[in-house]
Amino acid sequence: MIADVLHVAAAVVRDGNGRILITQRAKHAHQGGLWEFPGGKLEAGETPQQALVRELREEVGIEVKTAQPLIKVRHDYGDRRVLLDVWSVDDFDGEAWGCEGQALQWIAPQQLSDFAFPAANLPIIKAALLPSYYGILEGNSAEQVLARCQQFLQAGVRLIQLRLKSLPIESRQFVAEQVLAICQQSSVKLIVNSDLLLSDFPGDGVHLSSSALQACQQRPEGLVGASCHNLDQLRLAETLGLDFAVLAPIQTTSTHPDAKPLGWQQMNDLIEQVNLPVYALGGLCLDDLELALANGAQGLAGISTFLTDVTPHLISPTSV
Repeated sequence: MIADVLHVAAAVVRDGNGRILITQRAKHAHQGGLWEFPGGKLEAGETPQQALVRELREEVGIEVKTAQPLIKVRHDYGDRRVLLDVWSVDDFDGEAWGCEGQALQWIAPQQLSDFAFPAANLPIIKAALLPSYYGILEGNSAEQVLARCQQFLQAGVRLIQLRLKSLPIESRQFVAEQVLAICQQSSVKLIVNSDLLLSDFPGDGVHLSSSALQACQQRPEGLVGASCHNLDQLRLAETLGLDFAVLAPIQTTSTHPDAKPLGWQQMNDLIEQVNLPVYALGGLCLDDLELALANGAQGLAGISTFLTDVTPHLISPTSV
């Protein structure tokens, strides 16, 4: 760690209703008056988890019981460089209050855009709005696609990419409309692969293939993700201001047996170099979620990943 980089532990704290806790920085502080996610700098000898527990106790009066890694953000303000080590906290004791006299609010996730945050917090907002699972919907027939869509929902998937490259072209528009109706009924976000070329499809956004990403000049509207295989593509996705990326392949896959897998360590090294939520894809199963989170990923993406086990998978958060 470079000495002049301020290492901060911060948390996206959610209550039982899914609301997120935000606090307001003191007027005299760096970035004063802006809203932020609670936390503070590491003291000498502290781990990020230890600092997280201490800071949330001192700042907002809650006792963290478990926490999961969410995202790491590096930002240079010009007069200060920071590393934000951000965790998800859904399990805690106590009732939050402004122990240092600061204002705080519990807000719905969709309200985050209504508040002014420091620039370093913007990738955290993107990560906070994304789920841990990203399903990629494929199938050889309409029946198979619709059945798999239902399996995704049963597995707890709340963000789906409509890919449909294995489906006959003449069936795609009809099947897409059926999938959209299912997703809307279940409050699941549906985005469309950029290569699918559906006409006037009212989904929630688009997923750029790696070739479409390379050709992209400006960020499309809606929720936008992209397929990436290397650092240059990840950095392009970050520069374009996309909401997330998918990095692949992490492990060997049956669909692309000749592709060299990145492995967990290289995945971690790549993710550490961008301020962007990144899903892990390729040769993974639900049991890999905790390992993916520990190595910097937003969560798991997959085509078959969510078809082999339709029971909602409960990860084991880190006890603190």
